[in-house]
Amino acid sequence: MHKITDISMETDVLAENKHLAGHNNENLRSRGIRSVDIMGSIGSGKTAMIITLAKEMMKRGTNVAVIAGDVTGQDDFDRFQEAGIRAYNINTGKECHLDSLMVDKALDHMDLEGIGFLFIENVGNLVCPADFPLGADHRMVIISVTEGDDMVRKHPMIFNDSDIAVLNKVDLADYMEVDVKRIQRDYKAIKGNKELYLTSVRTGAGVPQLLKALDAD
Repeated sequence: MHKITDISMETDVLAENKHLAGHNNENLRSRGIRSVDIMGSIGSGKTAMIITLAKEMMKRGTNVAVIAGDVTGQDDFDRFQEAGIRAYNINTGKECHLDSLMVDKALDHMDLEGIGFLFIENVGNLVCPADFPLGADHRMVIISVTEGDDMVRKHPMIFNDSDIAVLNKVDLADYMEVDVKRIQRDYKAIKGNKELYLTSVRTGAGVPQLLKALDAD
């Protein structure tokens, strides 16, 4: 009986999160704000990628904001602020992911006037965030070659639940002795002909293609 109760509670939590995600999406769309939820491990390059994409968007006249999600601290928030990007910090405490309620509350406190695009940086994790959509137009997952060539096989759910996937730091692939083609094959096995974007923040490789995927080129 205890097990049945636990399953029922989990189902209710996920259903409520999904319902509120829809509300968040309506809220953002009603303001003309496009959005992306960015997931990935610590060290995959999420923050650097957001800064790179945001700066390109701002050059093209789009005002950008970021919600920075972390268990604790404000390191990423500070990096966004230093880069001249409007940001709001969320600390989840013991939670290993953002949820729709946290984002809903953040949107209530943010100055969204004139914002055209919102990045939501999830907690560094390739497991928990998969079950909790936040209401963004896109869900993007970022991995890097520094994490090895088995990341897709080990974490299929988050790739299955994302519409944009990125393999970052490809300029380091040879140094890390990582087989990029193997990672691409693993992704193809899950997503068919969906493209795995190969990027490097350091060299700028793949950034134009990623902007196009976000309808921001």
